[in-house]
Amino acid sequence: MGRKKRQGGRIRRTLAWLVLLALLAALAWGWYGFERFARTPLAVGPQRQLVEVERGSSLRGIVAQLRARGFTGAPELYWRALAERMRVADRLHAGEYALDPGVTPTGLLTRMAEGRVLQRDFTIVDGWTFRQLREALAQVPTLRHDGAALDDAELMRRISAPGEAPEGRFLPETYAYVKGDSDLDILKRAHQAMERTLAELWPGRDKDLPLASPYEALILASIVEKETGRADERARIAGVFVRRLQHHMLLQTDPSVIYGMGQAYAGNIRKRDLVADTPYNTYLRPGLPPTPIALPGRPAIEAALHPAPGDALYFVARGDGSHVFASSLAEHNRNVACYQLKHCHD
Repeated sequence: MGRKKRQGGRIRRTLAWLVLLALLAALAWGWYGFERFARTPLAVGPQRQLVEVERGSSLRGIVAQLRARGFTGAPELYWRALAERMRVADRLHAGEYALDPGVTPTGLLTRMAEGRVLQRDFTIVDGWTFRQLREALAQVPTLRHDGAALDDAELMRRISAPGEAPEGRFLPETYAYVKGDSDLDILKRAHQAMERTLAELWPGRDKDLPLASPYEALILASIVEKETGRADERARIAGVFVRRLQHHMLLQTDPSVIYGMGQAYAGNIRKRDLVADTPYNTYLRPGLPPTPIALPGRPAIEAALHPAPGDALYFVARGDGSHVFASSLAEHNRNVACYQLKHCHD
């Protein structure tokens, strides 16, 4: 009888040890699986994928989205355990995130905890008009279009620039934004960037310029911007216009006339356009036009403030993007005959 009891006790102890070993093996296997999950790349594929975390999303909702899109097959328990170990379970930020090939669950949770949302770029192109800028912003689906329905005056008021004419006031460069930002956010930043640029460059301008204010420099820079895209010509063309202002000559710049024509411009200027009086017809009205005619970039502003010296008062396009300059009307007329009318004489 005693022997049977001892045998039964040994069997129970053996079973208990076997159960314990099985539990330890299961725990070890689970731990191994969890650690492998934490450092194994998600199933993103060869191309970057995007995932958006809505405001108020829970960790469960985020994992459900990842599972639904096939990025992970791991159980929610693994994700929760990882988030708890990283102490980020309650610190995941809403926003749009880039899932690059090779990103791991640990890497993704780190990005979400730090709020490293996807940065997008919007580029304002040198020489755009404000109308073109507004049209370009309206085509960006990842922006909120808070300014789309506003007229220009109300839009300027909303970006803290009440009463300003908008043309020329926004610095062409590339601005980073995140999905859900407003078009007004970008416009405000571009407006502030232009203000800073003018404040930086105006004090170092050349002496004796016929420009009374940074705004007049902006107007001249916009003309330079529209007259040439060549870096090696900006200062020379600025010099021509500065000397014409100093000599009280009409600027006679076609881009200003075109701007004044507005939607009526159909691709070329006719004689009747040159005699139609608008505030921007520099063939009829002396001095600078009343506002900029485009958004000038920093190089054009620098050219307006530091025009090249010389005696040229005229220039004409060669047809290859460059210009030929002249100091007298007779010389200019010969250049026009040669390069515009193709009547060149040796």
